[in-house]
Amino acid sequence: MKVPGCPLCDGPGGVPVFDGPKFRVIRAQEPGFPAYYRLVWNDHVAEFTDLAGPDRERCMAAVAEVELLLRSHLRPDKVNLAALGNAVPHLHWHIVARFAWDSHFPAPVWATSTRGALPQDLAAVERLLPALEADLVSRLALGPGNCGGP
Repeated sequence: MKVPGCPLCDGPGGVPVFDGPKFRVIRAQEPGFPAYYRLVWNDHVAEFTDLAGPDRERCMAAVAEVELLLRSHLRPDKVNLAALGNAVPHLHWHIVARFAWDSHFPAPVWATSTRGALPQDLAAVERLLPALEADLVSRLALGPGNCGGP
C-alpha cells in the first residue's frame, strides 16, 4: 500500500542501492556522512510492530546484513541504527557508519557539528562504496533467511 504525499512512497528517498519486493536500501545524501544508508519498507506502515512476524524477522535480518557489510568493508568506529519516523511516519531504518573523524562524532548525526570532516577522509570512504554496494545487492538478493526475497 502506498500513501500519496509520503516522500518514501512517492520516491526512492535517496540513491537506490537495492530494490526488493519487501524493502529497498538507499544511500542517503547527508553531507559529511558518505556511508549513511536507509532501509525503507516498501509498504506504507508507520511502526515496526505493524509488520507481521515473518516480515519483522526479514526486516531485522536485512538491517543486520547492512550493518555487517558496513563493518566489513569500511571498518567504522561505530555503526548507528535508528528507526525514528517522527518527520516521515513510514517505516525506515537509518544505518550509519560512524568514524571518529566525522563532524559530529561521538554525538548523533543530527546534533550540532563540532568540527569539519577532512575531504581526504570522506573521499577514502567514498572510494569503498561501489564494492560495498555491489556486495550488499548480492547478499540481500540471496539472504540471510532470504531477506530480500518474496
